[in-house]
Amino acid sequence: MPNKAIDKIKKEMEKEKNPYVQVIGQFLLHHLESNPDTADRVADKDKTIMGSLKAMQHEASLKKVGSIAVLTDDEGFAIVLKYFGIEGKPAVQEPAVQEPIKKEQKHQADPFDVKLEDFM
Repeated sequence: MPNKAIDKIKKEMEKEKNPYVQVIGQFLLHHLESNPDTADRVADKDKTIMGSLKAMQHEASLKKVGSIAVLTDDEGFAIVLKYFGIEGKPAVQEPAVQEPIKKEQKHQADPFDVKLEDFM
């Protein structure tokens, strides 16, 4: 069943070039890796990523102050799970860790190195 849900999400991501569909699609794929038991709910043909975005829009409109409505990532992802009928908290997505550039690597990558003494 997880493969059916994964295929469904990937097809919707390919079809919809909306960047928010891509974000929610990646979230759902990550969620399915950690929670394969929820695949049947994600595979539901009546539930779509676009539908989950509309659910988020509705929830945000309830919190609107003036003409501005904002959701945190956690709030938005929780609404997506609720839309798909999944209980629990969203799986935490850790940002990719980038290795700091070492001083000698930085020197090699930057050939422009001028000192004041060079001009005297």
